[in-house]
Amino acid sequence: MTSLAGAPLAALAGNSGRFRLLPFFAAASLAMFLLVAGALWYFERQQGAFFRDVQNQQIDFFKQVQDDFASRQDSVARRDLLSIHEAGNVNLTRLFANALWERDFAPFVGKAGQISVDECRALADVPDAKDGKPKPSAEKKACFAEIGKKIAAFPEFAGLNAKVFEMMKKSTVFKIKVFDLRGITVYSSEHAQMGEDKSLNAGWLGAAVDGKPTSELTFRDKFSAFEGVVEKRDLISSYLPVLAPGSEKVVGVFEVYSDVTPFLNQIKATSADIRKAAADNQDKVEAAAVADQETVDDSGTRTLAIVMLLLLLLFAALFAIVWRAAALIARQEMERDHAQQQLAQSEKMASLGQMVAGVAHQLNTPLAFSSANIQMALQALARFALPLQVAGSFSRLVKATDADKVMVNVASARDRVADIDPADLDVQMPQAMLQDTLQGIEQMRELVENLRDFTRLDRTKTSRVDLNKSLHNVIYIARSVIPTSIEVKEAFADLPEMDCNVSQLNQVFLNLINNAAQAIGEHGTITVRSLVEAGRIRIDVEDTGSGIAAEHLPHIWDTYYTTKPAGEGTGLGLSIARTIVTEHGGEIAVQTRTGENSGTTFTVYFPVAA
Repeated sequence: MTSLAGAPLAALAGNSGRFRLLPFFAAASLAMFLLVAGALWYFERQQGAFFRDVQNQQIDFFKQVQDDFASRQDSVARRDLLSIHEAGNVNLTRLFANALWERDFAPFVGKAGQISVDECRALADVPDAKDGKPKPSAEKKACFAEIGKKIAAFPEFAGLNAKVFEMMKKSTVFKIKVFDLRGITVYSSEHAQMGEDKSLNAGWLGAAVDGKPTSELTFRDKFSAFEGVVEKRDLISSYLPVLAPGSEKVVGVFEVYSDVTPFLNQIKATSADIRKAAADNQDKVEAAAVADQETVDDSGTRTLAIVMLLLLLLFAALFAIVWRAAALIARQEMERDHAQQQLAQSEKMASLGQMVAGVAHQLNTPLAFSSANIQMALQALARFALPLQVAGSFSRLVKATDADKVMVNVASARDRVADIDPADLDVQMPQAMLQDTLQGIEQMRELVENLRDFTRLDRTKTSRVDLNKSLHNVIYIARSVIPTSIEVKEAFADLPEMDCNVSQLNQVFLNLINNAAQAIGEHGTITVRSLVEAGRIRIDVEDTGSGIAAEHLPHIWDTYYTTKPAGEGTGLGLSIARTIVTEHGGEIAVQTRTGENSGTTFTVYFPVAA
């Protein structure tokens, strides 16, 4: 058995199931427009933020470069100042050594070197309370101070000290120290520092051991200079090796303190000017960056507005095109519906044509014998005229006298009553003919009533209908069309009423019954069955015909598809039937068998009305 379902319930062909192009396009396009607009706005914001970040990075980089330049300039200036003064101090040391070393300082240093410092160095250091590093104890400091006093007590010290003060007067040198190769301060213009041990000092080690000058820049709140105590001074202290004449041998170390406060103030002023200029440039760069950012933001906003306007224009153009297309589609749908209605009407007219031929045949029989009976009844009534006249005259005579006996002259009437045949006075014969005529008229009335119920021309388009009654009317009409050798059986179960266009459904069922009769040929049975199944009304039209071949089965719903000879079928019946059924919210399916026990069953389902 092969089966093929028609359009499912979910795919209705009515207007409610049609794709509404314009609303869907408008909604989808608007959603996409908002999405694109949001994306463009987001990317424009991101671009602005990216440009702002780049600008900030450039500003920070420029500021860093400016600060680095100012720092480098200050550092280089300080380094150059240190190098220049260190070179000056080296030259000063050489001049000082040439003037005083051989004749004055060398003997003095040699004499100071005879004082032993081992006892003082043997004293233990103590940890510093601040950083924990070892430092000389008070006893150790007092020991070295005592050595300093011994050196200062040398007879030649006063003269040597006077020469040093005389040479350094009016110079930028604030202090001079002289160290022997043990690291002991054998002379200091600040006499209290004489005797101190500098053997662990990095500056002294660099000059005494490595023979290299070492300088550093320091700031002192108070400082004891040749001319007295000075305050808030920037000083350069240089440890300078003293070389023996004509050799590279270090014989002592000078420490010279030079005042560079004016030079350093000038460097600071220059650095301040550079930093101010850098700050001004930074402000200009930031202002330019703000202006550039505003330009970029304005440009992005204009670009976004232009793109949005173009998108709106594109949307409007597409909307107009789709609106026009929707109008054309709607018109084509209307034309298609009109053509479909015309095709349905044509198919209906074809069915009605066959039905009218059968109905005409059904009407001819009662019309013929009814017409003959009426003519025979008229003839019988004509034979009753003379007897009725005689009876009428006799009736008037009786009514005219009160006597029980009346003399009648039959001689004058004998000739008139001689033509009366007693056999013509039988009224049963015309009564029987009129009774047959009434039966014929009743047959014609029933046929007309069923025909009227079939077409439903006197009803509204949609109404609540008893489907079993409609099926009975269709079968009654179909019997007038199909051969009498084909039996049509009714197997109806109780059905709920349903709202439908009964004329359209009558067309569907008449078409299915006619197709079943054509599939049967001469002898067979058509069974029309109704029942309620799974909450739906089910109608079966089953035949004992030859069935539908497998190659034809997939195409039976196609418009204009027919296996009948040319001129005998339009190929519209099943296509229109399926459309009518689906428009009523139902579906139609077919099951067929070929070969032995062949036959076909068309099943129509309708939803039960709420």
